[in-house]
Amino acid sequence: MDGDNQTVVSEFILWGLAHSKNIQVLLFVIFLMLYLLIMSGNIVILTLITTDTHLHSPMYFLLANLSFVDMWLSTNTTPKMITDFLREIKIISFAGCMSQVFFSHCIAAGEMVLLVAMAYDRYVAICKPLHYFTIMNLKRCSSLVLTSWTIGFIHGIIYIVVIVHLPFCGPNEIDSFFCDMPLVIKLACMDYHYLNTLMNADCGLVAITCFILLLTSYTYILMTVCKSSKAGASKAMNTCTAHITVVLIFFVPCIFIYVWPLNITWLDKFFAVFYSVFTPLLNPAIYTLRNKEMKNAMKRFIGNFLGPKVNL
Repeated sequence: MDGDNQTVVSEFILWGLAHSKNIQVLLFVIFLMLYLLIMSGNIVILTLITTDTHLHSPMYFLLANLSFVDMWLSTNTTPKMITDFLREIKIISFAGCMSQVFFSHCIAAGEMVLLVAMAYDRYVAICKPLHYFTIMNLKRCSSLVLTSWTIGFIHGIIYIVVIVHLPFCGPNEIDSFFCDMPLVIKLACMDYHYLNTLMNADCGLVAITCFILLLTSYTYILMTVCKSSKAGASKAMNTCTAHITVVLIFFVPCIFIYVWPLNITWLDKFFAVFYSVFTPLLNPAIYTLRNKEMKNAMKRFIGNFLGPKVNL
C-alpha cells in the first residue's frame, strides 16, 4: 500500500476537442486566429490606457489590469491546445499539467475579485460622485489589484498543494484539451468523490461570494441610476451594461464547470473553451466597441501614429 502514495505518472494524454484530422486542422486555423485576436485586442487596450492621458483614471486602470489578466487566462491553455491540433498524440508532462491547474484557478479567482473591484469603482463613481477621486485614489486602486492577485494566488496554491500529493499510479488520459481540476482528480488512485466535493465547495465560496458582491453593487447602481438625470443615467447604464455582460460571460461557464458541474462531456468542453478563449476575446470587444472614450482614444492614437507620415 505504500506504493499507492507515490506518484508514478510522469505525463498525461489529452484527448482534445476532436479526433478527425481534417476537423483538427480547421480548429487549428480558427483558434490560432482567435488567439491572435485575443492578444492583439488586449495589447491595444493596454497600450491606449498607458499612453493616452485622457484614460488615466481608476476605471481604466482596473480595465488595463483586466486585459492583462485575460491575456494570461488564455495563454495558460490556448497555445498548448493550438499546437496539439497538429499532433496525433497530445501529451503534457506532469509538471505542465500541475501548472495549468494552478494558473487556471489562480487567474480565474483573481479575475473574479478584479471584477468585484470594477463594480465597486462604478458604485463609487455613480452613487458617491463627489467623493470619487478621494476614495478611488491610486493607493486604493493598487490595493484592490494587489488583493485580487493575492486571493488568486492563495486559491491556486490550495489546489496545487492538494492535487500534487494525490497518488497517480496508472490512469493518465484526460478527456479535455487541458488539465482541468475535476478531471485530474478523477485519475487519482483513491476515492475522489469527497475531495471533488470539497474542491467544488472551495470554488463555490470564491465564485458565489464574488457574484453576490457584484449583484449587490449593481443593484445599488441601478437604483441610483433610476433617480438620476436622463443623460447621466444613459451614460451610466451603458458602462454598467458592458460590465454586467462581462460578468455573465465569465461567471456562467465557471459556475457550471466547478461549482455546479453538469457532468456532460461535450458541454463541459464547450464551457471550458468559452471560458478560456471567448471570454478573453469578448472583453476587449465589449469595452472598446461600447465605450466612447476608448473609441476616441483609438482615433487619437491612430492620428498620432499616422500624423508624421502624412506630413512627410
